[in-house]
Amino acid sequence: MNEQWLDAVRWNDDGLVPVIAQDAEDNKILMVAWMNREALRLTADKGYAVYWSRSRGKLWHKGEESGHRQLVREIRLDCDNDVIILQVEQKGGIACHTGRRSCFFQRLENGQWKTVEPVLKEPSEIYGSS
Repeated sequence: MNEQWLDAVRWNDDGLVPVIAQDAEDNKILMVAWMNREALRLTADKGYAVYWSRSRGKLWHKGEESGHRQLVREIRLDCDNDVIILQVEQKGGIACHTGRRSCFFQRLENGQWKTVEPVLKEPSEIYGSS
């Protein structure tokens, strides 16, 4: 596949672009992550989300440990060419490492962050006790 489309992305100084994972059915924002050029290319080629883990300094195939893969339905680039949206089918219905559907489970209420979404599966059941 011609990879010129990757040149249109405005990568930051670290060679990364922020990525929003959005549920393709109901448009709920599931998570935000980062991609480098290789992660975006692999995502487009394989049809499953691949991110760049800044903390681990390596490619992160979403769901490689949890099984909660993201099947990519559509890839979009914003008007400034510096943010990607992945419309995904979230396998297992859980995107967050806390066992919730979305990483955005806290809402500001009266000056305090309140947890407003339940844990669907305990992280220890997803990742083991380590």
